[in-house]
Order: sequence, then C-alpha cells, then structure tokens
Amino acid sequence: GHRTPAVVPLWRVAMLFGKKEGGAVSWLLVCLGNPGIKYKDTRHNVGFHLAEALERRGDVKLNQLKFKALTGTALLGGAKVLVMKPQTMMNLSGIAVQQAANFYKIPPERILVAFDDVSLPVGKLRLRPGGSAGGHNGVKDIIARLGSNDFPRIKIGVGEKPRPDYDLADWVLGRTTGA
Repeated sequence: GHRTPAVVPLWRVAMLFGKKEGGAVSWLLVCLGNPGIKYKDTRHNVGFHLAEALERRGDVKLNQLKFKALTGTALLGGAKVLVMKPQTMMNLSGIAVQQAANFYKIPPERILVAFDDVSLPVGKLRLRPGGSAGGHNGVKDIIARLGSNDFPRIKIGVGEKPRPDYDLADWVLGRTTGA
C-alpha cells in the first residue's frame, strides 16, 4: 500500500550530525538558496537556513569556496558529508552539485538536497527518495545536470501562499520574518 511520508521537525535533521570526521566524502548535503543579502531571510532560502543552523551548532564550518559553493564537511550517521550552499542563483544550483558529485564520484542516491516547499506547513519536513522537481527551479536544474531524479530530498515547509491569486515567486522570495 501507499505510505504517507514522514513529516518531522527541522531540529531532528540537525540531530543526525556528529562532530568527528573520517574517511572520504561519501554523501553531499546540498542546502539550496540564493546568495546575497537581498535573499537572506526569504522563504526560498530555507535550505541555506538549515546549513547555517548546523554551522551555529558547531556541526560544520562552511568556510571553503569549492564547486561554486560554500562548503564544509560533517559526520552524518558515520559517513563523511560535504555540506554545500551553492553560490550560483537558485536556478543554476545543479552546476555546484554536478561538480562536487563528479569530483567525489557520488551517485545521485547519496546526494541529499534540502529546499523550500510551499505545500507544507512552516518548519515541517518531508523526506522523499526522489521524484519530480515539483516546479522548484533549483531541483529542476539539479535533475537536468545529474541526468537523474533519483536523489533524496528534504522538503522544508514554508507555508502556502495566503491567497490563490498571490504570485508564487513573490511568496517564496518574501521574508520569513517581519523585517
């Protein structure tokens, strides 16, 4: 039968991380967003917010610019993970993913992509093993450049648009705080 995917709080993802490193990078955690102050607190940048939360906890230092992304390594479930914040615009996120995947020889099944989802309540997560881009341009570019949609995803809820006539781009590029 069909099972409903798990929806879990964001802090649970952070709990998977440890502080030791060892061995070669065997996973990518790609946290999507748009670089620059203009987009800093937008709904579309919740992937970046996840990476920044891991950094604040001391799980990773995102202090290397590699593969057109800010990167750092962390331990996740015993595996060495390259955490990435692509520094291209969102719709070109696949460039960074493709470069890192090629360099470390990481298959799509070990590329975990975190991004905003307008169909989930604010702060809720949905884990998916793969699937379509669902209209998300960053995910669409990753699928195109990897030639596969078989990579796992962490969809982070940013809430639905307040009205059906509200422009989706205006909603996801809107601020998540009162600022």
